Amino acid sequence: MEESRIRPVEYDYLGYRRQIEALCRAYGSLQSYVIGRSAAGRDLWALRVGRASEYVLFAAAFHGSERITCSLLLRFLEELCEALQTDGEIAGLRARNAMFGRGLLVVPLVNPDGCEIALRGSIACGRQAPEFARLCRGDFRHWNANLRGVDLNHNFDAGWQALRERERAAGIYGPGPTRFGGFRPESEPETVALTRLCWNGRIRHVVAFHTQGEVIYWTAGEKQPARAAKMAEILATASGYALDVPVGLAEGGGFKDWFIETFDRPGFTVEVGRGENPLPASDLPALYDRLREMLMLAVIL
Repeated sequence: MEESRIRPVEYDYLGYRRQIEALCRAYGSLQSYVIGRSAAGRDLWALRVGRASEYVLFAAAFHGSERITCSLLLRFLEELCEALQTDGEIAGLRARNAMFGRGLLVVPLVNPDGCEIALRGSIACGRQAPEFARLCRGDFRHWNANLRGVDLNHNFDAGWQALRERERAAGIYGPGPTRFGGFRPESEPETVALTRLCWNGRIRHVVAFHTQGEVIYWTAGEKQPARAAKMAEILATASGYALDVPVGLAEGGGFKDWFIETFDRPGFTVEVGRGENPLPASDLPALYDRLREMLMLAVIL
């Protein structure tokens, strides 16, 4: 494959939109459509490869400081579409054979507003700029919430009430840069768009991408869907990441928790890379090289 269009740079919302449009022009196998709009009215895209009775769903950039996960998935889509077009391989697997009868949906930028805030600061906050600047003490780099100060990965209706009590115990009572799950579950348009996609999209399993820690979460409380343990072992072996169980404020309220509890099907959260969020864009090539086999296996399992 020629040099990737998805370069290790800091893309903003418009930059990602241009990259998605360029990929769709380059590859007839890739289709895009809008599944909803963010609190600020930005489009939430889904990208589809393949035709199948069921689809695997990848979703990324739930948190503003974790936007490198969007670049990671776009780079994988680019290589997958190129391999389908040229009858090439990914990680030793011939793409056309591997994708026969299979389909992939990707929502690469779940939280575009939060990513803009983390990248651009006050200028992306609109009327909330003075309040948000106070809440994060002027340091927007670690902003994870959406434009309404809700952490989307605490906003799904899965153990939400118990998580809300843990938030209060930690002194989190209202909107802020991270970990506030909203005043009710699924209060945010981004959360609603993703859950609606799952209800309507015939989803086989989901993988949510976050940073950082090099771990994979695969359970939702005591719930362990059929196939999930074996799949988790395969993904961990391919990536070299450890299998783990979330605790404290990381437990409940998340997308993969909601999917597992709602559909009794496998769901995974992959914490990509190591370091301090936001991981530098320069980490992208190494992250992708390490995870490309895992990404391909996650589509075909």
